[in-house]
Amino acid sequence: MDADRPLACAPLEPLPLGALPPLPPLDLAVVGHVEWVNFVGVDHLPLAGEIQRASHSQDLAAGGGAVIAVQLAKLTGQRIPFFTALGRDRIGELAAEQLQGLGLDVQVAWREAPSRRAVTFIDSSGERTITVIGERLSPTAADALAWASLSACDGVFVTAADAAALAWSRRARFLAATPRLGLELIQASGLQLDALIGSAADPGEIYRPGDLDPAPTLYVGTEAERGGFCWPGGRFSALPLPRPVVDCYGAGDSFAAGVTAGLAAGWSRQQAISLGCHCGAACIGGRGPYANQLELGGI
Repeated sequence: MDADRPLACAPLEPLPLGALPPLPPLDLAVVGHVEWVNFVGVDHLPLAGEIQRASHSQDLAAGGGAVIAVQLAKLTGQRIPFFTALGRDRIGELAAEQLQGLGLDVQVAWREAPSRRAVTFIDSSGERTITVIGERLSPTAADALAWASLSACDGVFVTAADAAALAWSRRARFLAATPRLGLELIQASGLQLDALIGSAADPGEIYRPGDLDPAPTLYVGTEAERGGFCWPGGRFSALPLPRPVVDCYGAGDSFAAGVTAGLAAGWSRQQAISLGCHCGAACIGGRGPYANQLELGGI
């Protein structure tokens, strides 16, 4: 274990869904990015010079911002405002239309630039390997979007923005973000996050104590089947999987959405992380990020 990571006598065990309280009515929003992703199922990652036949393929508007927003919509039963930027092209139009159909109130800053695309291979173990094409498009405070409405939100999650848009987001009662937003940007803003949530195994999402001043009130680092850890707190376990892994894409973002909803509702850290674990575990049971995301009708 990394010496910087917290030690605990026993990891926190996720609570069963039935042991969690009902989510109260929440006004939540997401500020972030979209990628138009071609998901390709393969037996294994192609070797140099190899020709493979795909088992399946689908095109979806995805990326961290989109996945978190859709998961929040499914948890709350509410249309989630999603502040994003898209290229003024056919892919951008398709993405906005698809996300509207998935339960989002999509607020788009249109760019005279190509919408970002990605190709994601899903191998027979369910692991995903992503290649992005083009630059990430981020909404900014200079875009004519309803930024002032964020001040009425119970919670906002940010995956892509500029410092001024992050400041608008900070007006919400609860603010969470991914390290992929950029630690330098967060530091330059001078703002304190209520939660920083990301993959402790992904080099692009690494965070260590001292990287931000002020430090986030809570940091949660996920480690896939090992569960993860948080500061303050300690380790937490992953849930036993009820079914074989189909597709890992979006599991971490679905986890982040569950934790965000729970903390914005005023739940305890254990309750919020438990909801995140259930969201992540549900997501990997379906093809693509949305097919099997958790809905809370049973709680």
